[in-house]
Amino acid sequence: MNEYLVTSESVTEGHPDKLCDQISDGILDRYLEQDPEARVAVEVMASKNTIMIAGEVSARVVLDVVEIARQVIRDIGYDDERKGLDYQTCLVLTNLNHQSPDIARGVDQLSSDQLALWEPSSQGCRWVRKEEPRAGAIKDLGAGDQGIMYGYASNETVNYLPMTIDLASKLARRLGQIRKTGQVAWLYPDGKTQVTMKYDHKGRPLAITSIVISAQHQDGISASEIEAVILNRVIRPVIDEKWLTPTTRIHINPTGRFVIGGPLGDTGLTGRKIMVDTYGGVGKHGGGAFSGKDPTKVDRTGAYMGRYVAKNIVAAGLADRCEVSLAYAIGLPEPEAIGINTFGTEHIDRAIIESRVRKGFSFSVNQMIKTLKLKRPQFLKTAAYGHFGREDQGFAWEETNHMEVLLNNE
Repeated sequence: MNEYLVTSESVTEGHPDKLCDQISDGILDRYLEQDPEARVAVEVMASKNTIMIAGEVSARVVLDVVEIARQVIRDIGYDDERKGLDYQTCLVLTNLNHQSPDIARGVDQLSSDQLALWEPSSQGCRWVRKEEPRAGAIKDLGAGDQGIMYGYASNETVNYLPMTIDLASKLARRLGQIRKTGQVAWLYPDGKTQVTMKYDHKGRPLAITSIVISAQHQDGISASEIEAVILNRVIRPVIDEKWLTPTTRIHINPTGRFVIGGPLGDTGLTGRKIMVDTYGGVGKHGGGAFSGKDPTKVDRTGAYMGRYVAKNIVAAGLADRCEVSLAYAIGLPEPEAIGINTFGTEHIDRAIIESRVRKGFSFSVNQMIKTLKLKRPQFLKTAAYGHFGREDQGFAWEETNHMEVLLNNE
């Protein structure tokens, strides 16, 4: 009784939506390399050998975003229209504008007379100083938008992710690895994975009930060969046999054919795979996407901070599961609300956990950026295979270096 199923999906880096996320974050990284204070909000659409880049950028540099986009497309492996896109021949359209001064006023805490010291440059999307602002004009960073963000952690895996999204992401990453290393020459960039797991009434994983993998492939490859390769080179190296049962269903390319893929088969958009990016439907999501946004956008920074806090709470043994929520108002540096939900799995009084979090962490926009080292270029790495649980990528929000503060903060 009270057993239940949880399903999570992931996608490969060649999925049309993930392609767009990576172009957006590739552009963001290049701006941050040359101007850590750049304000970037870039969206991408991909469809039938055409890429559209739009958004707002205010920076001290002008970059060739078309060339950045082509490099990202090439690195993913789209080098032939038969695969769904060709980085050399695709049409790349751009429509980048300056950040609204109304948003800049809130983010940089500038008054109208201080904003008047800046003007758009005629040489691309950047602002230039007409004169220096008075000392201390920028006191703090305000949130770049309103909204609520969530972070989540669970002790059911070593990287504190729900097991279903962890396995789905690893299957997708493995699918990409055997393609990009040349182990399976007929694999193409697009692909999706899905894992359904049964849990007991205490939230403990019991068994995988189904695995679904759809892998784009070269025309002329038999279904039997595809199934054998995916089973032996993708599923078996990733999935521990203890989670499989005689009734576990494995579906590989369920339609029998997946030749037309990428932007040729489906339009891609930045920010359309937010559950793939986070926790696979386990835990809440505030709705804001991450990719293409600089760290003043709390959609991204607040979600990373929530994950950091939740992971440290669970790693410290204060709870088995934890969800942290943060709510912000545009232009204000501090959150309007901080929430801690441990789903009844806490090992000390939840009020004590909440008190220690408030004392041990700073949630101002400035401090979150500093704590999580978000002015450095690192975001292209987040744009495929999940923003969380990637402990080998050097992301500060995945560190568990705040456990002692939570354990000793009285």
